[in-house]
Amino acid sequence: FNRIKAERSDIDAKPEKLKAIVSEELLPYIDYKYAALLVLGKNLKKTTKAQRGEFVEVFKDYLVVTYAQVLGQYEDQAVEFEPPKDIKGKKVAVVKTRIVGGDRPDINISFRVRKNKNTNEWKAYDMVAEGISLLNSKRSELGPMIRAEGIDSVIKMLRAKTEKPFAVKKV
Repeated sequence: FNRIKAERSDIDAKPEKLKAIVSEELLPYIDYKYAALLVLGKNLKKTTKAQRGEFVEVFKDYLVVTYAQVLGQYEDQAVEFEPPKDIKGKKVAVVKTRIVGGDRPDINISFRVRKNKNTNEWKAYDMVAEGISLLNSKRSELGPMIRAEGIDSVIKMLRAKTEKPFAVKKV
């Protein structure tokens, strides 16, 4: 948020910059592979290892665009984080934030995080903005498409979405 605030004029001039910021600042803390495999769900068994790898990569790019779109709404408001909770012994937790202030309504964003059993690192795998889970909505949207059109078609569609010129859609 500090970087978005500091580079707002650059972002306004070149919205693609926001994707770079998300890739550099947020992506290292996102378990995009786990998220992609959750989106595949039952369709996972119908894919090859190569298709899964390609889906994970294009889904990562798609997440960058999606997160950039949400974070593009940030305009120097205050970001409030819920006080830390005891997560000892847990594998999954929720980190709640709220963007407040300015002349816009507050924006509630929660990140679902999980602890990787191999690395012991906590990484986010889902973002819930105003009660809408990105992961659940993508699973609902892409699952039927994968079943009907196949994984290769969905990969192609996601790639096309991520390669479009990026612009922040103001609410």
